[in-house]
Amino acid sequence: MQPKKLRRHRHLQCRYCTKQGCPRPAFVDYKDVANLKKMMTSNAKLFGRKRSGLCATYQRAMAEAVKRARFMGLLPYVGE
Repeated sequence: MQPKKLRRHRHLQCRYCTKQGCPRPAFVDYKDVANLKKMMTSNAKLFGRKRSGLCATYQRAMAEAVKRARFMGLLPYVGE
């Protein structure tokens, strides 16, 4: 029986950061519902940083954008 090969997980690159780093100010558009839904589970919970691949700055901005979209009625508070 051969031993299992250990796989290294590839590091997800933040979709908002450039090669020079995080552009400031960090802003995620709360009206872009299609992009926000990609970062949420079917229960309308936001993915964690490991799963979404965002850096800390944009993870906070994404959470704020989701909260604004929920308040405006663009996203549900709970899933189906």
